[in-house]
Amino acid sequence: MLRKVSALSIFIILFSCSTYDKYKNNIEYYEDSQLFRKSMKKLSDIIVYDIFSPPVASRIYVYPTIAAYEVLINDNPSYKSFSGQLSDLDNIPKPDINLEYSFPLASIHAFLTVGKDLIFSENKIIEFQKNLYDELKSKGIPNDIYNRSISYGEKVARHIMDWYANDNYKETRSFPKYTILREDVYWKPTPPDYMEGIEPHWDKIRTLIVDSSNQFVIKPPPEFSLNSDTKFYDDIMEVYDIGINLTDEQKEIASFWDCNPYVTHHRGHAMFATKKISPGGHWIQITSLVTRDANLSLMETIKTYAMVSIGLFDAFIVCWDEKWRSILVRPETVINQYFDEDWIPFLQTPPFPEYTSGHSVISRTSAVILTALLGNKFEFFDTSESEYGLPPRSFGSFIEASDEAAVSRIYGGIHYMPSITYGIEQGEKVGKFVLDNIDISNTALTIK
Repeated sequence: MLRKVSALSIFIILFSCSTYDKYKNNIEYYEDSQLFRKSMKKLSDIIVYDIFSPPVASRIYVYPTIAAYEVLINDNPSYKSFSGQLSDLDNIPKPDINLEYSFPLASIHAFLTVGKDLIFSENKIIEFQKNLYDELKSKGIPNDIYNRSISYGEKVARHIMDWYANDNYKETRSFPKYTILREDVYWKPTPPDYMEGIEPHWDKIRTLIVDSSNQFVIKPPPEFSLNSDTKFYDDIMEVYDIGINLTDEQKEIASFWDCNPYVTHHRGHAMFATKKISPGGHWIQITSLVTRDANLSLMETIKTYAMVSIGLFDAFIVCWDEKWRSILVRPETVINQYFDEDWIPFLQTPPFPEYTSGHSVISRTSAVILTALLGNKFEFFDTSESEYGLPPRSFGSFIEASDEAAVSRIYGGIHYMPSITYGIEQGEKVGKFVLDNIDISNTALTIK
């Protein structure tokens, strides 16, 4: 005996079909790379808000991006997993091949879930997620696909979280602080707040691609000396002379690349601070701008972010290894003590040793990677600092931008030239090593 199909059952079937059709008609919306760039910008804004140091910020960028990449490659079989390539990363959970997923949604969910675990202001991520997911649901994604995708993104996120739980970050939180050494050659806390040294044990963090923190030990800095016939004396005088004769263009360059996450200002008895993106955050923003300008697909966009963030992460470890090995004194300390007690650098000196220049290392690493992916003459208009009141700057290539980022540090009065020169060399080595030792797909991107 045939059973009659109820009117309610018919309605559910027709409604489900119409919802699925709406979803398929809007599929390009889910695959829009702008959704991921918007998610990355939210993470950057929270990094600024929570005031993470540059090395720690690089950690917050890299793990969520890897999670997003590992999810999305399920929709892009020509791309290879980072599993077995990055230190100790393996056995990424796989989806059920017999079920349908929205891998773009799962990818963003994995990104935001990992990001939420790494920052302090979780409520900001939660609020962003709710608004974004409501928007995604409005485009017709069926509940079963939505729930399944969220569940898979969560599963990959948990795997990545278990992985980075063993990168030695938590252990370094309890390591001893740096003890100031009295000899003139060694770094001392600098005005106006004389903050303690940041991350003196960052070389203990597990690298992702480079073999170890000291794989690219660079030439040591010139020997400390105040004798007028020595290289170190010449380096001091170069910083001093540039500092008292800065042109408007040099000031603009120094300000544009300052990227100090926390600058304090003192007015009489009052003190306030301004917060900005970190040096790594600036290059993440450049990545956002150029992936948009190149009209890259979602997969290619996330791949580019992943490669840049991996380079940034390892570059900071390599650079900080040198900083806390040489522990070289900053120009401000030497000049104030021996040459001009009233001299103030144009930029506020950051609270860690001088050699090598972090901007020089991480900027060149990022530029090398972006050049390999997008070409050596990719012109772009850098608006990364516009929200902080600084005018945009245009560049004819990524290398040109990294050169300017590096030299900005001597304009700012916070680095000697050898730190910049050898920092560029160090960054070049890290960037090339990352490119030579990661195999995920064809190097060249499809620029539309």
